[in-house]
Amino acid sequence: MAAWRFWRRRRPAPDGGEAPGGREGPPVRTSPDERARLNGSRLPVPRHVAIIMDGNGRWARARGLPRVMGHREGMKTVREVALAAHGLGIEVLTLYAFSTENWKRPRDEVDFLMALPQEFLQTELENLIQNNVRVRVMGDPNPLPPHTRAAVEEAVRRTAANTGLILNFALNYGGRMDIARAARKLAESAVAGEIRPEAIDEAAVAAALSTAGLPDPDLLIRTSGEMRLSNFMLFELAYTELWFVDKLWPDFRREDLEAAVEAYRRRDRRFGGLG
Repeated sequence: MAAWRFWRRRRPAPDGGEAPGGREGPPVRTSPDERARLNGSRLPVPRHVAIIMDGNGRWARARGLPRVMGHREGMKTVREVALAAHGLGIEVLTLYAFSTENWKRPRDEVDFLMALPQEFLQTELENLIQNNVRVRVMGDPNPLPPHTRAAVEEAVRRTAANTGLILNFALNYGGRMDIARAARKLAESAVAGEIRPEAIDEAAVAAALSTAGLPDPDLLIRTSGEMRLSNFMLFELAYTELWFVDKLWPDFRREDLEAAVEAYRRRDRRFGGLG
């Protein structure tokens, strides 16, 4: 199993393609110059970055491949982007892995998507532990196949004491569903006399969501050129900065994350106030 080390993408070959040796370039640590360049921007590095990983199917179709091969290639990008986020000092990386609407896809594609978390976590779990990464999962686990749930539960359990990057997977997640579940929890608490209805405020709702304990995302990135939220973190994204990129998810690289972070740091976040 390859160790988790920070890397750059290989320099383009003279013909404009990628240099021989695959998608990974020589492993290097984040350089002081890179950190200094980012630290010279106005805002700090975002604490929480959320990503809608879109375009796997289109990536495969453009190459005459089955859609599932796009998802497999996208899994490689998950690893690269997690490493990059860790190197940039991002505290939380939330990845939209499977939505509540994705069950409508063809059965073979759903089965493949359900196998990917197990494959990724079983392959990378030891590296995650060694690099102090904590795995977290949000969404409704009940409909997930037993093998998927078991892999997720093991990863969450074995990384629970880690204090580095929180790698948060949204798995069978929908923003509306999460808000409805939070409302139901609060209603049950009110009926039981545990909370007064007038005490239910934004903070109480936030504490009942599956993102409880995490900061709201500072930056949302969506790949593939689509510009919509797709039922993702609807409560938490109220004041999040949005960044849409045309690249399909399997083509997204470390430098694309850096570009999004740098653009974020040059923005003026007013939260409804004056600049």
